[in-house]
Amino acid sequence: MLARTHSAVLHGIEARVLDVEVDVGGGLPTFTIVGLPDASIREARERVRGALKNGGFPLPAGAVTVNLAPAEWRKAGATVDLAVAAALCEIAGVAPREARRRVFLGELGLSGQVRPIRGALALALAAKEAGFEQVFLPEQNLAEAACVDGLDLVAVASLGEAIAHLTGQPIARRCAPIVADGETPAALEDFADVRGQAVARRALEIAAAGGHHALLVGPPGAGKTMLARRLPTILPPLSRAEAIEITKIHSAAGRLPAGSGLVRARPFRAPHHGISAAGLVGGGPHPAPGEISLAHRGVLFLDELPEFRRDVLEAIRQPLEERRIALVRVGGASVFPCDFLLVAAMNPCPCGRAGSAGGLCACGDANRRRYTGKISGPLLDRIDLCISVPAVTWNDLARGAPGESSAAIRARVELARQRAAAHAPAGGTAAGNARLTAAELEAAAPLDGAGRRLAETAVSRLGLSVRGLHRALRVARTIADLEECDRVAAGHLSEAISYRLRTVPDHKGRIDTPASGP
Repeated sequence: MLARTHSAVLHGIEARVLDVEVDVGGGLPTFTIVGLPDASIREARERVRGALKNGGFPLPAGAVTVNLAPAEWRKAGATVDLAVAAALCEIAGVAPREARRRVFLGELGLSGQVRPIRGALALALAAKEAGFEQVFLPEQNLAEAACVDGLDLVAVASLGEAIAHLTGQPIARRCAPIVADGETPAALEDFADVRGQAVARRALEIAAAGGHHALLVGPPGAGKTMLARRLPTILPPLSRAEAIEITKIHSAAGRLPAGSGLVRARPFRAPHHGISAAGLVGGGPHPAPGEISLAHRGVLFLDELPEFRRDVLEAIRQPLEERRIALVRVGGASVFPCDFLLVAAMNPCPCGRAGSAGGLCACGDANRRRYTGKISGPLLDRIDLCISVPAVTWNDLARGAPGESSAAIRARVELARQRAAAHAPAGGTAAGNARLTAAELEAAAPLDGAGRRLAETAVSRLGLSVRGLHRALRVARTIADLEECDRVAAGHLSEAISYRLRTVPDHKGRIDTPASGP
């Protein structure tokens, strides 16, 4: 006897719907799964057997063969358990033949419990795109999948509930689709907590408005981490499409708590400097998202930047430019989005006292150069804003008055992004000026005579590369947008170029402050 159901499996952060064909023939009782399954799917035979027995359902006698079609690509995960069990119940006469186009998703426990799965949102989206009407899934994944419109979602806690629902006893939980309003939840951190650091606050506002990467350089305790953690609070709220993208990634990586729905806040990821390249950019036999993908549409904070291994840092150079990472394995290629705002932080030297008022640096010139030399020039060239963060003085702390709030800064950031979208070609983009191509930049940020002379001086006397000049022009365009100016003036470009200069300790451990603020 033959029964056919449908399920879906993850491939990276996307999902593919597959046919689950179950045949029971004569011969010795065996249970075989074919169709390029991995170990987690092959073990489904034991889980399904236990769930049927302990749930009070008969297992058809004979040789059971399960075919997962199409067989041309490898399947991984435990999402097909419920589909196989439903097909066996059809063959045993316990459940009716499938009358609707349904997809069954869920891992079975030996007791018949339906356990939560990874990637429920992506799996539900794939089911909808394939034209299915109804999806059975674990109750813990209901809130996550409920944002997919046009699907009848049936959440079950056990195999018994699923079969009861199929036989006309609707005891399973249902949920209507929910629509995200895009509002960012109230943040526990606010820029009002920051005292002093006017230059750093200004630079991070520019970074948020234009989508520019930033490097914070300063002694320990100056507030670099404090500033970075507050950057997401001044970014615009998530749109519904962005929230779905982020939720898909975090769900596929197994980072969503059971029962949680759509991600509403922009991610902030701060991996330890001991992380491997695979942990940062993604990898594994079945590629999983790394930290750069988990930071998609949010902020990736790399604290103690020189302490990261050189190969780890070099691995993010290409994703910084392309905003995506392709991981190729024997089973195929997986593409993960990684459109994030990079904020890095470092000390000016190994001891951290170079340029501070507390005393001269004791590291020595060779140690300082070895420390800063761990970061390659090409990687630094991709960072638009290099910001000096000096130690906070007692006067800054004693004033007691809070700084400007994140809400006020975010309002300016949103207006600047609206202006950027207005002057960008073809309707523009809400992502900021950092994405402008060279041709788009020439149209969006034409220079007058004073600006051209300043650009020539920056290239000929300051050694700014062509790429560096273009990046400075993008920053200048963002500064003009923040000041509600239609044209880029020489003053905007001058401030932008100041952020391109590197903070390098001299032989006495002193550093310059290249950024002078507005």
